[in-house]
Amino acid sequence: QVQLVESGGGLVQPGGSLRLSCAASGRTFRRYTMGWFRQAPGKEREFVAAISWSGGSTYYTDSVKGRFTISRDNAKNTVYLQMNSLKPEDTAVYYCNSNMYYSGGDWIADYYWGQGTQVTVSS
Repeated sequence: QVQLVESGGGLVQPGGSLRLSCAASGRTFRRYTMGWFRQAPGKEREFVAAISWSGGSTYYTDSVKGRFTISRDNAKNTVYLQMNSLKPEDTAVYYCNSNMYYSGGDWIADYYWGQGTQVTVSS
């Protein structure tokens, strides 16, 4: 059974940084594209970033390009999201996913999700 455990969220002032981690188990994750989604109050879950199985390709939603960096360590079955220059609009619960693909102009994720980690950007 796939298990995902996100961590690293918290309260940070605008302009600050956080590093999220997602520890995965139950699958050979090095074969899959992994990534992050987020869900703000009252909004649908949205794609944030993805990284190919080798780490050689990364993808970001436009609003985080140049501020967020996704990376992975296949030996540790862990994916990271370094978030810099945080803005209040980045406030959301962040979820990782261990099997994603791009189709029809959108990122599609499988049905295994962790509990998420809350990121709050506020002064």
